[in-house]
Amino acid sequence: MKVEIKIDEDCAETWVGIHTNAMTDDIIELARKISEYKPATLAGFRGERVVMLNPADILRFYSANQRVYGVTKDEEYTVRLRLYELENQLPPDFVRISNSEIINLKWVASFDLSFVGTVWVKFKNGSDTYVSRRYVPKIKQKLGI
Repeated sequence: MKVEIKIDEDCAETWVGIHTNAMTDDIIELARKISEYKPATLAGFRGERVVMLNPADILRFYSANQRVYGVTKDEEYTVRLRLYELENQLPPDFVRISNSEIINLKWVASFDLSFVGTVWVKFKNGSDTYVSRRYVPKIKQKLGI
């Protein structure tokens, strides 16, 4: 099997293609493994700096002003993926809580259910956010409540 890698600075998203003369079980298995691949790190951008982010260090991802941001306990980075792409790539500890936000349950200190129709989320670093009404049943199911 021949492997070729092309570096293209204009490429917005990494993609993989398979060229073959026939569909075989090996090709099907290779395609399945590639499509299920979840990177262990994400590229985060802060000014001119690119930092490899470990998803376990991310409290939340949110979108604002047509950009997606990843927030750690200390800093905030721009991420060049859309939320739906992140949602498909992130481990099960991450859950969507609104159209514009995904949180890491391992960084949640508490959930306050006293607000009517919504849930208040408090993170271990002291920051907070809210689960939108549309996602309240999903988060309650995920938490088993």
